[in-house]
Amino acid sequence: MRHALIFAAGLGERMRPLTEHTPKPLLAVGGKPLIEWHLEKLAAIDVRYVVINTSHLADQFPEALGDGSRWGLRIRYAYEGTTPLETGGGMFNALPLLGPEPFLVISGDVWSDIDLATLPAEPKGTAHLLMVDNPAHHPRGDFALDAQGLLHDHDTQPRLTYSGIGVFRRELLDHWPRVITDAGAQEQPPRFKLRPLLERAIVQGQLRGSHHPGAWTDVGTPQRLSELDARLRAGML
Repeated sequence: MRHALIFAAGLGERMRPLTEHTPKPLLAVGGKPLIEWHLEKLAAIDVRYVVINTSHLADQFPEALGDGSRWGLRIRYAYEGTTPLETGGGMFNALPLLGPEPFLVISGDVWSDIDLATLPAEPKGTAHLLMVDNPAHHPRGDFALDAQGLLHDHDTQPRLTYSGIGVFRRELLDHWPRVITDAGAQEQPPRFKLRPLLERAIVQGQLRGSHHPGAWTDVGTPQRLSELDARLRAGML
């Protein structure tokens, strides 16, 4: 994989007051901005082109990260306007900046010790999601993962949580207006969630995944940010 997309456009409402003046992915953890952990991991697996979608305090990203040359990357920014476009709209908005091959996606507000090289460069379906054990704040999980690596949206098997990390094909977004009926989909640029497209892929047998049993954190609150920072500084991760 040579292309990656980092979702960084969120308003960080649960992280206030820390995000009143700093976008959540630029908050420091373990001595550096959260998003730098992702950039280092991407550079380590020879990703060369990274798109970062932005909205809240968007100007701070190029100021902090520049063009990515310090990591051997080329960073391009996909500004979404003052209102974020959600995950589906954000991905659709970034497509013109991504190459034709599958691309890696990382949510800018998660941290994990995953080796990104373990993810498939060519997913068998339209997307491959990295799944993790359900955290305390999301006990029900998102999808069930079967022994063949297919994801399902039912409760006949234990459900896992989508980590916010995955590999996607552009085809996942094909004919998206047939699936998305939310009012935001009629806006320009369109604003919509990715979940309905993942559910369509499940029905088509095109959504696959793998389970990462290691460390993972959704850095969604000041408390979780502080806890992760303490563990990193103590060398526990």
